[in-house]
Amino acid sequence: MKLLALDTASTRCSVAVLDVETGTVLAATSEDIGKGHAERLMAFIEQTLKHAAVSISAIGKIAVSIGPGSFTGVRVGVSTARGFGLALQCPVAGVSTLEALAFDARRAFPGRPVLAIIDARRDEIYAQFFAPDGSADSAPGVTTLPEVFSALSERPGDLVLSGSGAALVNDGMEHKLDVAVTTSTGTIEAFARLGALRAVDGEAPKPLYLRGLDVKPQQGFVLRRKVSE
Repeated sequence: MKLLALDTASTRCSVAVLDVETGTVLAATSEDIGKGHAERLMAFIEQTLKHAAVSISAIGKIAVSIGPGSFTGVRVGVSTARGFGLALQCPVAGVSTLEALAFDARRAFPGRPVLAIIDARRDEIYAQFFAPDGSADSAPGVTTLPEVFSALSERPGDLVLSGSGAALVNDGMEHKLDVAVTTSTGTIEAFARLGALRAVDGEAPKPLYLRGLDVKPQQGFVLRRKVSE
């Protein structure tokens, strides 16, 4: 089966085609375009399919970034993926940017816990903790640096930072943490591989915005450590 992966949640526009059976990325296109994802995404898809020597009708599954990230970019990617899913009658898997960042961190630092962290501007941060095996160790949420520092004080010292908010955290740390990547989204390969593994229950993916355009988010709860049952 061939999988088409899309990520337009940041200033990058990224597309990949993955052969799920062999685990091979057949082709990938990724460019920092700033804005204009709606105008350029289809061209990126066409180019990537051509390089992969795969027709759109051969696509059996789609993976798409659901954010958090740019409101407009996330909408473009999710709506495009859902449209292709309907047209091709194939499942569409949503993957968050925080999950993709954690995936990239595990490849760079295997067997270590990860804090995926994105600078959300306005003195806020998108963040989520992940266990060494890749499972979520907190809910994704929007928070502040003081709350992150408080949560880190209860976490193991070998934790790895991954995302554009990593420098903000390390600037306030006496003992610096290892940093996997400093981008605001994961690699398109991460979205493809995570999407290939994700079971789809039939419900179309929805954007993960975490905060409204003009609504102050609720804080103080998203980074609590999981309590074992």
